[in-house]
Amino acid sequence: MSTTTSPETLPTLAGPPRARPQARPRSIGPLVLRLHFYAGILVAPFLVVAALTGLAFVFTPQLDRLVYAHELRVDIGAQPARPLGEQVAAARTAHPDGTFAAVIPPVEATDTTRVVFDMPDLGEKQHTVYVDPYTNEVRGTLTTWYGETPLQTWLDDLHRNLQLGDVGRHYSELAASWLWLVVLGGLFLWLRRQWTGRRKLRRTVLPDLAAKVGVRRTRGWHAATGVWLAVGLLALSATGLTWSRYAGGNFDILQDGFNAHSPTLDTALAGASTGGASTEGGGHHEGGVTSGNGVYNVSDVDRVTLVARAAGVGGKVEVTPPSEAGTAWTVNQDDPAWPYGWDRVAVDPATGTVVAKSEFADWPLLAQLSKLGVAFHMGFLFGIVNQVLLVALATGLLCVIVWGYRMWWQRRPTRTDRAAPLGAPPARGAWREAHPAAVAVLLLVAVAVGWALPLLGLTLAAFLVLDLILGGVRRGRARRAVTAPD
Repeated sequence: MSTTTSPETLPTLAGPPRARPQARPRSIGPLVLRLHFYAGILVAPFLVVAALTGLAFVFTPQLDRLVYAHELRVDIGAQPARPLGEQVAAARTAHPDGTFAAVIPPVEATDTTRVVFDMPDLGEKQHTVYVDPYTNEVRGTLTTWYGETPLQTWLDDLHRNLQLGDVGRHYSELAASWLWLVVLGGLFLWLRRQWTGRRKLRRTVLPDLAAKVGVRRTRGWHAATGVWLAVGLLALSATGLTWSRYAGGNFDILQDGFNAHSPTLDTALAGASTGGASTEGGGHHEGGVTSGNGVYNVSDVDRVTLVARAAGVGGKVEVTPPSEAGTAWTVNQDDPAWPYGWDRVAVDPATGTVVAKSEFADWPLLAQLSKLGVAFHMGFLFGIVNQVLLVALATGLLCVIVWGYRMWWQRRPTRTDRAAPLGAPPARGAWREAHPAAVAVLLLVAVAVGWALPLLGLTLAAFLVLDLILGGVRRGRARRAVTAPD
């Protein structure tokens, strides 16, 4: 008797069917890694220069006190300080050229009085005459730029443009434009790697000291230090961009759109035909100096300053004469050290009244943040604490960059048949591993950021074009190697 066996009952010699391979999860991680790697390699030299020149600028207030001690400091006199009007007159006698622009009274008892003159041939720079407030002795004259001494101006220019003018400003803007992107990319990669399992926070903010010498240990120092520096570096990037050449121009457009500039102080004097100027020869004007166009009398500076002090404008101030007939004197706080002060008043010396006032607390938020950010970036906001913090940020950034390059070197192949001087970059084609929607969003963000930060957009586009060209060249070589006859 024969039996038939259906195909369904036949034993399967090949064993159970194989499971279908699971699709690799899509992620933007490889794309971020490739961008972070190349950005770090190519932009790090600019960041090194910015960090070193920034370190040179940080302690300029202390350097000024050493280099310009004769101009800036005096011994406390046995008699009270002379009237400001007399001091301005003494400065004018010693410096007959130029137009009187402002006077900055002493803040401390050992400070000199600074009398500023506009000079047509100096452009934005001015001459500042330093006067002993107790004797009216002129201690010296320096060419200043927005109140900065020659040393401070030189180091400021070195940091901003490497002493190369507008062309040199490209370097600092490029560094500031890429810094935030490198920082955020590094944070994303490190948190993605570490933020799993137990002791997540410890592994994220502290290097793995148990790791053997090599890439793993170096990566731990590189990334953990970057986490500690992240907020400060992002602040330096943002504040540096606000006064850069191209991104700073777009920031101004943003402020215009939101009406977020610092408010203009109204200095007009109602019903005045001579700007509220005192007439020459009045009793309290003895020793005063009348301006060439007769708009004001310089000796009014004492009364103006007293009125402003009474109105709450204290600390370091700059007293400016009227710019034209029918306008008031202005007194501006210029005290970036905490507690900061940037209040302003317009004073009519004829009546001894404040005709207009602008308080920093009433400024638009964006204007306030910009002003505070610049003071922090320059090391003025928190005094010596701010300076030490900037030194720590700059030094930490230099260490992170060195560790980054060290990782690149440590990842190099060392086998005899594959030896190379440097490590291989992350694999190309990383964008294919990201979700199409994520790629689309990134492209839109890149276009918007490229408009806001033109140098970042241009260099990123140049990198992408170069990367595509190099990829095409490698593929062509690979095809020729495969098809070449033996």
